Amino acid sequence: MHLNTRYLIVLFYVFVLHEVGFSQQAPVFTHHSYTNMFVNPGYAGMGEGICLNGIIRQQWAGFKDAEGNSVAPETFLITADAPVKKLKGGLGGSIVSDKLGFEENIGVNLGYSYHIDVGGADLGIGAAINFLNRSVDFSKFKPQTTGDPLLSSGKQSDMLFDANLGLFWRVPENYYVGISVTDLLQSKGKQLTDNPGSGFVGDRTFYFVAGYQLRFANSPAYEFLPALSVMTNTVSTQFNVSGTVVYNKRFWGGVNYRYQESVGLMVGMSVKDFRLGYAYDINTFGLGVPGSHEISLGYCFKINADKGVRSYRNIRYL
Repeated sequence: MHLNTRYLIVLFYVFVLHEVGFSQQAPVFTHHSYTNMFVNPGYAGMGEGICLNGIIRQQWAGFKDAEGNSVAPETFLITADAPVKKLKGGLGGSIVSDKLGFEENIGVNLGYSYHIDVGGADLGIGAAINFLNRSVDFSKFKPQTTGDPLLSSGKQSDMLFDANLGLFWRVPENYYVGISVTDLLQSKGKQLTDNPGSGFVGDRTFYFVAGYQLRFANSPAYEFLPALSVMTNTVSTQFNVSGTVVYNKRFWGGVNYRYQESVGLMVGMSVKDFRLGYAYDINTFGLGVPGSHEISLGYCFKINADKGVRSYRNIRYL
């Protein structure tokens, strides 16, 4: 692109500083089916054991500003959760690093889910605490007018504390539905300038997720796994709809559609309890923006959680 994206980013930040402070929309993933622990504490302990998941996302790969600086968003996510019989539920947490231009966010959340067995279904009622370190390096901004009082100087950072709440309903080997809210308190950090409302602000975000496992009677080696993820901060809303075909519980391929943004092509495989997936997003909004790469990893240490005779090996719970 020939646009000076640095100037565009400065204009964006000036607007945000003037209106609501530094608040960034939560990261979006093409492998959204593997981010339940990140967006919904009610999911903690719903797997078969101690489950680890990781996602590496490089959005708009190679996207640079007019001076050659890489301003493409980069996100790293690690989640872990496990059932804990003595607590009648599960524990879990996540670590995320989200970088956009000259802003970087590093967050940690720790959560607990209380499980209720409702017939053949499991209901998780969860809560989590958030720790978010948000920073912006103003020294890299090059505004056309120097000395702008709306812009700070040097690198500014602050730690925000917040909370997540969530409900996660699951029928093993059938379907799941979850609703949650992250950064519920929308906590505010320190002021960066004398301009009112120029501080760091948590971004309250609401999520709705759902997935279904469809088996083919005539072709038992194949399964079809549609999934939906909706997130909104009431200012903007993001829709992700995906469909994955799994062969012999080992290999899979699928497509994810992100409304008015991209189409993602996904492939992956499982070896015993280890999962590896890759996705490439093709942008649909034009403007010559490059595509995005995403790698997803997962592993479960199986433990006896005393969940009765029910068993399941859906790759979405690994």
